[in-house]
Amino acid sequence: MAHDSVDPDHTRPAGTDDATVAALGKLSEALEVVEEARGHLYAFHRRCGTADLTLGEAVDQLRAAGHDELADRVETDLVGRNVLAGRWSFQVVEEYDDGYYARFREHERAARDELMAGRRHVFEAEMKQDRRTHGREGHAATPESSALS
Repeated sequence: MAHDSVDPDHTRPAGTDDATVAALGKLSEALEVVEEARGHLYAFHRRCGTADLTLGEAVDQLRAAGHDELADRVETDLVGRNVLAGRWSFQVVEEYDDGYYARFREHERAARDELMAGRRHVFEAEMKQDRRTHGREGHAATPESSALS
């Protein structure tokens, strides 16, 4: 039979109660939402950049089609325009990354270091232990125990 023990990096430290594990699980869940929002922000950044470059192509095509005045209006008002006051999208991303995102990650890590000996995803690891079918193929506790079965 395969060795099927839990990875110690995902086991609660001795003396850690259920309420602490649940609270840190919720904090981790909140960080995951922030990470997802960050991904959307990067998508926004890329879409804004693509839109501006495509707009430049449209201006060129308007000129080529003989619509210089319209092309000039669009170019001077929209091409290279800030998406927010004083900011292109890269500046929005940088401000988010250096501010809210960095602070959120610092607090989450500090809480894990203080209460969970730095261990990540303990709540989820315990949920996995409760939900998986022990000893069944495809339900191994860790990749190493899976390789043995």
